[in-house]
Amino acid sequence: MTLSRRHLLGALAAAPVATLASPSLLRAASHSATESATPDLPVAYHSFQIGSARVTALLDGHFLLNTSQINGFDQAEADTVLDGTFYRIKDDQMSLPVNGYLVEQGEAVTLIDAGTADLFGPILGGLEAALRAAGRTPEEITSVVVTHLHPDHIGGLLKSDGTARFPNAEIVVGQGEYDFWHDDAVYAGVPQDSRGFFDIARGAVAPYQDRLKMFEGEADVMSGLRSVPLPGHTPGHCGFLLETGVAPLLIWGDLIHSTALQFARPDWTLAFDMDPEQTVKSRTMMLDRAASEGLLVTGMHLDFPGLGRVERDGDAYGFDQAPWQFSL
Repeated sequence: MTLSRRHLLGALAAAPVATLASPSLLRAASHSATESATPDLPVAYHSFQIGSARVTALLDGHFLLNTSQINGFDQAEADTVLDGTFYRIKDDQMSLPVNGYLVEQGEAVTLIDAGTADLFGPILGGLEAALRAAGRTPEEITSVVVTHLHPDHIGGLLKSDGTARFPNAEIVVGQGEYDFWHDDAVYAGVPQDSRGFFDIARGAVAPYQDRLKMFEGEADVMSGLRSVPLPGHTPGHCGFLLETGVAPLLIWGDLIHSTALQFARPDWTLAFDMDPEQTVKSRTMMLDRAASEGLLVTGMHLDFPGLGRVERDGDAYGFDQAPWQFSL
């Protein structure tokens, strides 16, 4: 996938994490992931059974999205979409969750995306606390599978001292995604004040260099877990299809950021989607597939815990969130 310089620089300049200038920021602790719950950052997890796999949604926290970062945003249309719902836009901002997912199957203890750790202050960084509350420790994780190398998905790979948070885990990442963020030619073409994305992507995986597992395209990354390419948000952005003998579960990464708006308006992209046109193509393709096949889906920015099904709604879509599952 080829990204234009205009798309790349525009996405990096617009994203809130573009202000993170160097890997040293990964070590500048502003909030410990092991602290107890606060009003701004509750410790939250929710487990559900998918065939032979136990899946646990882990809440890392939330961030504030400004409507100016939504390409195509129209306030009147947003008001129509949100009418009759609990969603609100306050001071031109919406709160979006950040989730990770723990998949336990046999001896494999897999974490899909690692959250932010201490990159973004007190309203994010709760994934480790949620993991521990769910009964697991970082030392027990055997694999960390990443949907893409943005900071809100890989910040948690490191402890505050810059060492590996998951000392016994392999890191599973798409070859194309890894290559993009490690491409020195691309890095050289990025303005100095926008290189934080690259520095963080490189720094987060550095302690795991002897434990990196790469894949390309659609691939069985481990037993029962298959990659699903969904490029656009980043060059190698992907989801993962969990197949355990019953209805499959698609964990689709950042296919949707705003549950409130983007099912109804899948053509509304975010300023930090690197290739907006490809983002919309991937999104509409997968929303259509999910609706046609009745797939269970979840994602890193869907309303916690994020499990549900996609429904068609005329030319757009809706999201039928699954009820809370009280027993496994």
